[in-house]
Amino acid sequence: MLKNPTKNIMKGTQSFGMNFKHIDLDLKPLEREHIDGVRYYKVPDEEELIKMVSITSVTSHFNKEIFINWRKKVGNEKADKITKAATTRGTDMHTLTEHYLKNDKELPEVPPISDFLFKIAKPKLNLINNIYALEGPLYSRQLGVAGTVDCIAEYDGELAIIDFKTSKKPKPREWIEHYFVQAMAYGCMLYEMKNISIKKLVIIMACENGECVVYEENDKAKYIKLLSEYIRKFVGDKLELYGTN
Repeated sequence: MLKNPTKNIMKGTQSFGMNFKHIDLDLKPLEREHIDGVRYYKVPDEEELIKMVSITSVTSHFNKEIFINWRKKVGNEKADKITKAATTRGTDMHTLTEHYLKNDKELPEVPPISDFLFKIAKPKLNLINNIYALEGPLYSRQLGVAGTVDCIAEYDGELAIIDFKTSKKPKPREWIEHYFVQAMAYGCMLYEMKNISIKKLVIIMACENGECVVYEENDKAKYIKLLSEYIRKFVGDKLELYGTN
């Protein structure tokens, strides 16, 4: 267990990992735009671009009261510090994981805590293969949402939407419903765009206490239903807000 993460930067190290196979889906980049704190993607629609809300904005909106109450409980200063550290930790983990899964021989320089989290996640990452996308842009005209998926690949032999997370310690499954909802949204987008159906949703969570937990979900119908509820709430609240102005 890493007790005292320092502010020093670890030098880039060699990656002696797996030789991951890649399958190109030819996903085109999407331009992003923020409006009133909400992220949108510009999606091609015949001869023009239309704006679709980011699925992360939808899931964040659904859980915003929990976040507001947490900030009140710990105080704004501490909340800002925790959020900044978590964001940095998560970004580093995503960067290392992406390079590793791309079979890069050299990994980027990161702080020791990020290097530690990546190393404890590697045995779980090695269960990934036949990678269809890393940081891949997706969208659904039917749902009206878009986003960037962490990974589409086979996990332990089954095609999955895979999300990479970091945390202080493992989270109870009931706390990560929105992670699965977001992953299911990517599954729906993938099917609409490429007619490819996933088998499961996978969350890989590397924790500072030394654990790396894998949460798997096969009940896609459950999360499709929840996804529709998340989207309805987002749209309904926005219509109510703009209707009062």
